[in-house]
Amino acid sequence: MSHHHHEVTNHNKAFAIGIVLNIIFVVIEAAYGILSDSLALIADAGHNLSDVFSLLLAWGASYLASRAATEKRTYGLRKAPVLASLGSAILLLIALGGIAWEAVSRFDTPAPAEGVTMIVVAAIGVVINALTAWLFFSGQKTDLNIKGAFLHMAADAVVSLGVVLAGVLILWQGWLWVDPVISLLIVVAILLGTLRLLKDSMNYALDAVPNSVDIAALRQYITGLESVERIHDLHVWPLSTTEIALTVHLVVNDTQLDNHFLRQLQQHFHDHFNIAHATIQIESSWDEQRCMLDHSQQRAAAH
Repeated sequence: MSHHHHEVTNHNKAFAIGIVLNIIFVVIEAAYGILSDSLALIADAGHNLSDVFSLLLAWGASYLASRAATEKRTYGLRKAPVLASLGSAILLLIALGGIAWEAVSRFDTPAPAEGVTMIVVAAIGVVINALTAWLFFSGQKTDLNIKGAFLHMAADAVVSLGVVLAGVLILWQGWLWVDPVISLLIVVAILLGTLRLLKDSMNYALDAVPNSVDIAALRQYITGLESVERIHDLHVWPLSTTEIALTVHLVVNDTQLDNHFLRQLQQHFHDHFNIAHATIQIESSWDEQRCMLDHSQQRAAAH
């Protein structure tokens, strides 16, 4: 048990170090970007800031998922990170628009960007991002949240490397257009990530079936059970970014359904569909009285 606990605190440390380092760097990078008039640096600062958001989210998610439920919030605060990611995705899109707008206008009037500043500041970025990625490397196999953080940081290191190259080209060839071009490439990179974030968080917020669950296979499994005649009111939704819930009503033709049957179903849902919170209502097909949610047309034939 102590070993497991040690891992968790490790992540807390990784998150804390990663977030502090990156926030300091974002401030420095944005300041130098403005001072040296390098849009690529400003764009890269935006990119790094977006990942500070995602680090905070991943950290918040792992913390909030463990918070106890209350009388008022029976699921605790598991959905809070979803709302936060929705918010940060929207903020990012606005920032991206601004950077893209500026980049396009710079093609007409190229600003004299300072190559040396770009190279030095972005190189620091490569080091910081690589370091942060390395902090998360151990946990990325097991936890989706941590894996996201790791990939973000690794991607950031590559983007900062691009800015270093832009600085080299500006110094060596005097190509000022490299600055807005790299900026636009960075914008596209963030856009792709942000749109996926937006889509995922929308789906979570609207209680869509999580991608990991094959609902057709699930339905097939339940209806294929020996004593189950039909099912209704099947719902599968995300409780949080890591937990999935299910409710279903089974109409069965067996009077001898015990806890063992329920346990078996729960286990199958857990093992094959990663559904941890299953609620199953059992109804008898022998009874004329139908569940209010059972809208199947055919009345059970009189036995």
